[in-house]
Amino acid sequence: MEPSFVSMYGAMGISPEVLTFGEEIAASLKPRFEEIDRIAEYNQLKVVHAMQKNKVSAACMNPSSGYGYDDIGRDTLERVYADCFGAEDALVRPQIACGTHALGVALSGNLRPGDELLSPVGKPYDTLEEVIGIRPSRGSLAEYGVTYAQVDLLEGGAFDYEGIRAAINERTKLITIQRSKGYQTRPTLSVAQIGELIAFCKSVKPDVICMVDNCYGEFVEELEPTQVGADLMVGSLIKNPGGGLAPIGGYICGRKEYVENAAFRLTTPGLGKEVGASIGVNQSFYQGFFLAPTVTAAALKGAIFAANVYEKLGFSVVPNGTESRHDIIQAVTLGSAEGVIAFCQGIQAAAPVDSYVTPVPWAMPGYDSDVIMAAGAFVQGSSIELSADGPIKPPYAVYFQGGLTWQHAKLGILMSLQKMKDAGLVNV
Repeated sequence: MEPSFVSMYGAMGISPEVLTFGEEIAASLKPRFEEIDRIAEYNQLKVVHAMQKNKVSAACMNPSSGYGYDDIGRDTLERVYADCFGAEDALVRPQIACGTHALGVALSGNLRPGDELLSPVGKPYDTLEEVIGIRPSRGSLAEYGVTYAQVDLLEGGAFDYEGIRAAINERTKLITIQRSKGYQTRPTLSVAQIGELIAFCKSVKPDVICMVDNCYGEFVEELEPTQVGADLMVGSLIKNPGGGLAPIGGYICGRKEYVENAAFRLTTPGLGKEVGASIGVNQSFYQGFFLAPTVTAAALKGAIFAANVYEKLGFSVVPNGTESRHDIIQAVTLGSAEGVIAFCQGIQAAAPVDSYVTPVPWAMPGYDSDVIMAAGAFVQGSSIELSADGPIKPPYAVYFQGGLTWQHAKLGILMSLQKMKDAGLVNV
């Protein structure tokens, strides 16, 4: 590496040993990065095609206020999302506060008292437990008479098809499929696997609604779950599809009937999608969606780099250094609370915002243990930006994601390694 680069990394706190270790791994990954760039190019074309088809114009960037009636930018953006993701309709709104809110809206809009919700892929993400009522919470689906059933994955991550067949009954109204791993170390589901699972579930009960939590998965592959049979697909705009520019928001897309049901829950029965002002975020939503394929590609490169760095040091990583990728999350099992904390402090130290603060574990709402989160982001909590988090409980795994650019993701992983080294937790 050129002396100027060594000097600059040194100024950032990266030792020559850590830098050399990282550079050797980065050089070996160039062929894989070329394939990521190919997928990004395809998805970039897909986004631009959807925007051109729907005649996105300068007028679409204008804000609306109040009721938001006839917001051309909002309505056009929802058609862009629907077309890009191969869906009949979409709900894309700043009124959706986060991914968990989007999932809650989709579920409560399409489930009624006496219905049963089934997860055939094991336990959902922690914050959804209170939405469902697995952990009691005010306003949960359980309080409204919606029951919940779960079929765990088999050892190795395969679907328990016989268990799923037995679990589907006359009350099973909606099946929720979480694509990403959440705070688990199971494999992320590919779009092809999701399509196979949906086809099986519908062969058992054709009218069951299949919903996919697509958080962290958008634009990682050429296809999305709605293109392989999902009736609903849900995600957050401060993850992949917001491209780092969306300041808030979420989306729900899929079959028109089910999207409209969700819209009636987001606003109110009788109004649905007709109201909801865009309050000045349209340009960020459009431009973020335009950038999303390349931003997602940068995050993927960072995840692959992290896997190879920590695998070479002897840590268990999911996915491993050579596996195909189906979301942007990299799990690294560090084996101790000290390891998780040092890793997250390294990610924070590499941030452009709040790099000088030190993240510590705390009792975050919606979780059953202390959680540490590192995210020195332009948008609070944006996990398409460089970030890492994890629960402080066995097996002490940390979950790394994001990086608006590959170069920044690389710096973050090098800094995490530097903090681990400084704490005496690794030898480089």
